[in-house]
Amino acid sequence: MELFVARHGETEWNAVSRLCGRTDLPLNDTGKLQAETLAKAIVAQGFEIDALFASPLLRAQQTAGIVAEHLRLTIQTDERLIEQNYGDFEGGSTQNPDFLNNKRQFAYRYPNGESMMQVGFRVYSFLEELKQRKDLNRVLLVSHGGTCRVLNTYFEDTTNEAFFQWGMQNADLRRYTLPNA
Repeated sequence: MELFVARHGETEWNAVSRLCGRTDLPLNDTGKLQAETLAKAIVAQGFEIDALFASPLLRAQQTAGIVAEHLRLTIQTDERLIEQNYGDFEGGSTQNPDFLNNKRQFAYRYPNGESMMQVGFRVYSFLEELKQRKDLNRVLLVSHGGTCRVLNTYFEDTTNEAFFQWGMQNADLRRYTLPNA
C-alpha cells in the first residue's frame, strides 16, 4: 500500500512559532492556500487516492476538506491521528528551553500532556490496522507535525537526535510504502 502523509496547512500560531498541540485552531489564509496547493499537486501527479483519513482537529479537517474536494473523497476522521498533547506548553514558544528539553525525553509526558511513546502507541496501532485493509492501494493521511514525526519512525530508523530535529513544513507531503499484513 502506498501511504501519503501530509501535515495540515498553516495556522496563526504556526506562523509565530507557538505550540498548537491539541488547541483547536483554524487555518489562516496562508494555510488555506497551502492546502489548495497540496491538493493540486496530488491531482497533478496523478495519485489515485482510495481513502483519506484525518485528525479530528479543525486545521487538519480544513486541510483534508480542501484536498477531499479536489479528489472527490470523503474524509474519514480518526482520533489516533490527533496531535500530541503538549500540556502546559500549549500556546508557548516552540523554542522554549524547557519544552525542547522535554521533547528529547521520549518516555516523559509533557506536564499535563502526553509522551511521544503514547503518541507512538496510537499512531502505530492505526498503521497496523490500516495494513489489514486489502481494499486500499493508496491512502492519504492529514495530520500534524508531532504525529508525523512519530509516524516517520514506523518507516525509517532514526537516532534520538535525528528524531528531535525531524520535521515537516505545513502542507508538506511524504510518501511511504506500508506493507500489507
